[in-house]
Amino acid sequence: MLRILGTETEYGIIARSPHNPDPVDNSFRLISHCPRLPAPTALWDYENENPFLDARGFEVEGEPERPGVSYNRQLNKILPNAGRLYVDGAHPEYSTPECSNPRELVAYERAGDTVVAECLARLNTSLGQDEFLVYRNNSDGKGNSFGYHENYLISRRVSFEHIAQVLLPFFVSRQIFCGAGKVGAENGADHTSYQISQRADFLECLYDLNTMVNRPIINTRDEPHTQQSQYRRLHVIVGDANMCEVSTFLKVGTTAIIMDMLENDGDLPHIELADPVNAIKQVSRDLTVKASLSLQNGHPITAIAIQLAYLNAAHDFYTTHELSPITKEVLIRWEAVLDQLTQDPAKLNREIDWVAKRALMESYMDRKRCSWEDPRIAMMDLQYHDVRPAKGLAYTLERTGKMERLTHDEEIQRAMKTAPAQTRAFFRGACLQRFPQQVYGMSWTSVLLEATDGTIKRIPLMDPYRGTQSLTQELFQDIDSVDQLLSRLTP
Repeated sequence: MLRILGTETEYGIIARSPHNPDPVDNSFRLISHCPRLPAPTALWDYENENPFLDARGFEVEGEPERPGVSYNRQLNKILPNAGRLYVDGAHPEYSTPECSNPRELVAYERAGDTVVAECLARLNTSLGQDEFLVYRNNSDGKGNSFGYHENYLISRRVSFEHIAQVLLPFFVSRQIFCGAGKVGAENGADHTSYQISQRADFLECLYDLNTMVNRPIINTRDEPHTQQSQYRRLHVIVGDANMCEVSTFLKVGTTAIIMDMLENDGDLPHIELADPVNAIKQVSRDLTVKASLSLQNGHPITAIAIQLAYLNAAHDFYTTHELSPITKEVLIRWEAVLDQLTQDPAKLNREIDWVAKRALMESYMDRKRCSWEDPRIAMMDLQYHDVRPAKGLAYTLERTGKMERLTHDEEIQRAMKTAPAQTRAFFRGACLQRFPQQVYGMSWTSVLLEATDGTIKRIPLMDPYRGTQSLTQELFQDIDSVDQLLSRLTP
């Protein structure tokens, strides 16, 4: 499975004392403590960014962000792995570099969590106390939601209307294996003690460009970060930020399979839910994962049945298409998890976040003889997502062998230091490694290098499948200056 993938994770930041009430200021303080930046003064290049283009064929009013030099440097930190740590609104946010498969993406997400945890430790050490806390989740429990966004590159010849029609029921139902779990309800949604997804209560419409208000199941942003005529980037805001690696792997891996089928004219299910916005909340509240949803024709269907329809279509598709080892692993996991959800969801406590978190809390409630309404349970909900390895409950489950891992510590350390080899991120990472002092700026689609004469040269990286290790290894051989690199790049 070679498909350009990436995710953006917004982290919740909380100050213990009332002396630091501003989350924006706190976010800047956090990222300013980012260690080991190869090019600490490098800018983020906004040249090819426009978040106001809508996939439905129009552009909404607004001006793309173009911060000044000083503010740009405060706002953005370019990481050694060619990813980005920055402040977005009122949150610190990490974007992975472009990855080539779901397994790789899991490692680069964990690398970002480790970087954020290091920033937090350095910030608190500078203050002499644990003043700040950071969480990888999607809700503060007080009515505010922060995002986790998936990105999938797909051919523009696939119409957005077809993509949306296929993905609506898929997104409504996939939370049964990639929900992060949540205590209570928010955003005016019906009360519940515990639900599968943190994001479901905050989804209010089918399609929209917004990500912060009137949040849609299908986001319509049309900003591909590559050739507009050839590709579209599907910007997915419907999912939870997972702590469990298997949940992340399945969430991204199954969606990438749907992208593969869309791009290659696969025979996908035609499922029309009567009310997808209500259905996504229904699924989130159904801990048995067996309740019926209504179709447009009045017939009932379950979330598991929807997912099985997509799984069976994928099995049929790959009987006549190349099946990579990673894709095979996703299919095997997908089938096994759906089978176990059908039999007994509780037995997925090592693999699925919402099941693991629920088991942890129910065990605590049995010991302490308390209920879901106990404030200690709400605190456990947050603590599950704490990015501090010694404090986060999800990390405790990992350390004690109660949560399955797909990565190992050495792999995460490598993902922090080096860029993925099979995407254009490799070229950006190589420039950061070899010429950190000459990297003036960077973006997904460019590297800005400072030549010896002081001029700034933009190297375009519009093709996400170029700039890979195999395509550029000769380019970097036997050179020790930016000028030599630029001369090789100039016809």
